[in-house]
Amino acid sequence: MDVRLRPLTLVEEGEEVLVGDPGTGTFVTMPAVGGVVIAALQRGATAEEAGAEAEAFAGEPVDMPAFMATLAELGFVDDRPGEEREAVRTAPIQSRRWFAGVSQRAAQPFFGPVAWTVYGLLALSSVAVFAVRPSLFPSPEQDAFLLEDVGLSALLLMPFVIVSTALHECGHWLAARAIGISARFGVDQRVMLLVFETDLTQLWTVPRRQRYGPLLGGMAVDVVLLSVLLAARLLIHEGLWAAPAAVDATLAVWVFLKLAGMLWQCMVFLRTDLYAVLVNALGCRDLWRVKTLLLRRAFGRLTPEQAAELDRAAPADVRAGRWFRWVWLAGFAGVLAWFAVFVLPVVGTVLAWAAGGLALGPFSFRFWYALLCAALLLGPQALAVALAVRERLATGAGTSG
Repeated sequence: MDVRLRPLTLVEEGEEVLVGDPGTGTFVTMPAVGGVVIAALQRGATAEEAGAEAEAFAGEPVDMPAFMATLAELGFVDDRPGEEREAVRTAPIQSRRWFAGVSQRAAQPFFGPVAWTVYGLLALSSVAVFAVRPSLFPSPEQDAFLLEDVGLSALLLMPFVIVSTALHECGHWLAARAIGISARFGVDQRVMLLVFETDLTQLWTVPRRQRYGPLLGGMAVDVVLLSVLLAARLLIHEGLWAAPAAVDATLAVWVFLKLAGMLWQCMVFLRTDLYAVLVNALGCRDLWRVKTLLLRRAFGRLTPEQAAELDRAAPADVRAGRWFRWVWLAGFAGVLAWFAVFVLPVVGTVLAWAAGGLALGPFSFRFWYALLCAALLLGPQALAVALAVRERLATGAGTSG
């Protein structure tokens, strides 16, 4: 029997093989014998011939009908030739198509050994600047506001945030292109913040050692920008560059945004870039879920179904989850500290300014101006809360079903 498969990738993962469909973003691990069957089918072998190869590899008969049914259930069988299948959604708001755009050859120089050495040196230089001139460390209640007009500064802050985030995500995408894979962009929420993200699911098509570049590509861009911004501010404060005050103020806003974003990415107890690096280094498959199950077990809230799920979890996830669950739990203090240092001073300043305008009543231009500025500043947080509520409701509905 001839079996037509979709364009699948096979990546060895120890004693197992990672099988995936890059087009739909569906990836699963299976015993190595499954990879033997798929490789045979991809060469044009019939199901019977693939079964014979698998039996010779495993030293025992293989249940080919059950395996073929599994492949069909996963969507790996091309039973609808020519039809484009939609990729699995990984964020509430997300583009449907994978984006390439830049050739692999053009992107490679930016993420080779020399480039990463430069990025590391630039990171050290930024730390050195902060150590030598602590006054350049951002003061959010001052540096976040470009102008004396708090409302207009808040309006300007939002496009700055969007551009800063876009540059970070483009770093992920460009690094992905450097190893020949595509990515797509989306919008999600972390705690009470709205975040943009790059879907790097296709990283599972390459060996683990090749995945670090795309995972760290966003922070590489951040490091370059931060070092350039700090160097410019250092020249100004050392009197080597007689730049206008507006230029220094603009640089200060950008230093504040880049540093806040980079420190956020360092929070491995959230699903940040460095969390992804940690998962890849430890060889985990679903550490986030296993962490949740282990916490529920620690507090006596594990259901029988969840206990069975935990028993089926990958050993690497369980080993890491035993300590990562407590890191995640303690991490809320880190999130609160980040909010207290980088977010609350900005929000507090804007709200205090807006309250003065709102007190004038709806017949005043200042009233509507203050309302608009406050709405634009708090709108992303409101959307993040809405996405979190929707995700919680969807999870609850799925559990009850």
